[in-house]
Amino acid sequence: MDFSYSAHTADLLDKLGRFMDEHVYPAEPVYDEQIAAADNPHEQPQIMRELQARARELGLWNLFMTHDGLGAGLTNLEYAPLAEMVGRSIIGNEAINCSAPDTGNMEILAMFGTEEQKAQWLRPLLDCEIRSAFAMTEPAVASSDATNITSTIRRDGNDYVINGRKWYTSGILDPDCKLIIFMGKSDPEAPAYRRQSMILVPADAPGVEVLRDLPMFGFHDRLGHGEVQFTDVRVPAANMLGAEGDGFAIAQGRLGPGRMHYAMRAIGMAERALDLMCRRALERTAFGGPLADRGVVREWIARSRIEIDQIRLLVLKSSWLMDTEGNAAARSEVAAIKVAAMEVAHAVVDRAVQTFGAAGVSNDTVLARMHAITRALQIADGPNEVHLRTIARLEVNKHR
Repeated sequence: MDFSYSAHTADLLDKLGRFMDEHVYPAEPVYDEQIAAADNPHEQPQIMRELQARARELGLWNLFMTHDGLGAGLTNLEYAPLAEMVGRSIIGNEAINCSAPDTGNMEILAMFGTEEQKAQWLRPLLDCEIRSAFAMTEPAVASSDATNITSTIRRDGNDYVINGRKWYTSGILDPDCKLIIFMGKSDPEAPAYRRQSMILVPADAPGVEVLRDLPMFGFHDRLGHGEVQFTDVRVPAANMLGAEGDGFAIAQGRLGPGRMHYAMRAIGMAERALDLMCRRALERTAFGGPLADRGVVREWIARSRIEIDQIRLLVLKSSWLMDTEGNAAARSEVAAIKVAAMEVAHAVVDRAVQTFGAAGVSNDTVLARMHAITRALQIADGPNEVHLRTIARLEVNKHR
């Protein structure tokens, strides 16, 4: 395994590093101020539009996309350090059009969409002219097992009729959200993994009702996490993504790379938290000396360094496997990094919060928000226990 940077990655890392230092980090407080002052807190602030325009000028755009020559043409291994760097900022992903749920939605549109669907939805998403949402999780069932989903997609002539209630439908509150990718049961009598389908639903379709914006540990995301009621929503049959019954397989195709991206960005969050921890430890004096001289704080710093470097190596190995042997070959590793990266990032952020004391739990630093994100992502996109179950099953199967 060779994890050295390609010339393309090295060039993009240099550009991205300067972009982050000169534009993204200084924009973070402005971003929050503009959202707080806006009539609609879910509307994209002007500073983000300026960041995105600059990112496009620099060629730092859609770096995640690997399909059909639509992105920068990077492998997973090449994208990994870029995702880590951009993950250091809460707003970094959005600035280069590499933020969820649009990334996953764009990937499955590229893989499974018809030419008409790509023209109508994928191209505007790649150009950030619109945003999208992904409606899979439901409040009434354990959605970590997708076979539990109760929402329905019923054929009626040349249309499909959609009913159900979803929640944590990320992106739905953004006024620019024009597309919802909806997962529901299309054939309850089919084999377990052929019962679900995915269908493209215009966000303004009659019968789509956003009931509330759900917070995440008290934080309301700019894009919004909506609880949404779908009541007799009618869309053309041509809106089916792939074929009827492909929903579960499409979901797996979406979630694999998505988990990789989450893990890459989690390392970036952990690195920023460690950086903040070290600075605070040097600047803050208690009991006659800087916190950096206290043994317990030094242990926090040392353990954080070790854990971050360990998880980075596992992410790079997983990226390399996906590139060289395919997503299926890396199934255990991808499950592992989804668990380990979030746990490590959360632990490092938690130590940083402790080092900052009262300031760490306030909104004066980015740490409280990172604390919430790294904890929530141990549930989102498949809870840790589901991934541990996958790893254990694959490991035990080697010995059968």
